Amino acid sequence: MQHVTGTLISYYFYCKRRMWLHANDIRFEDTSDDVAMGRLIEDSTYLQRDSNYEQVELDGIKIDFYDHKNRIIHETKKSPKFEQTHIWQLKYYMYVLLKNGMEGITGILEYPTERKTHKIELSLDDVAEIDQMILEIKRIIQSGDCPPLVKSVRCKNCSYYEFCYITEDEI
Repeated sequence: MQHVTGTLISYYFYCKRRMWLHANDIRFEDTSDDVAMGRLIEDSTYLQRDSNYEQVELDGIKIDFYDHKNRIIHETKKSPKFEQTHIWQLKYYMYVLLKNGMEGITGILEYPTERKTHKIELSLDDVAEIDQMILEIKRIIQSGDCPPLVKSVRCKNCSYYEFCYITEDEI
């Protein structure tokens, strides 16, 4: 059984079709300019972070910056355009750490290009909601059928755009 990852949580909010494709090893993120820009911002921001920050990989998640002394997960994003998605991804990271016995974890969502940060906490209601999300994500990704295309203005910049919108007539 595949672990639910932070990426799958993000795609759950962004697009169920994209989530299913990614989970089933159909991936186009490596060719996406948006993904490349996000990685550049993440890699070139907050270079002054000291040894209190470490990378954590656990149960299918990868936390790039975790301050173990203060028990804070730092999640860096390109822009707040999909802020609710970012919040739930960060809450999912806190959830995984909680499920592994680490209590009192908080998060900071960082938008360096906007010079904004937001403190994020995980409530008991959030835990219950994430439990339901995980069940729904697993149901969707284990389905033999890719979810149907749901046309959205977000599609235009998606790394899966050509995959979703190409028709046999265009070949």
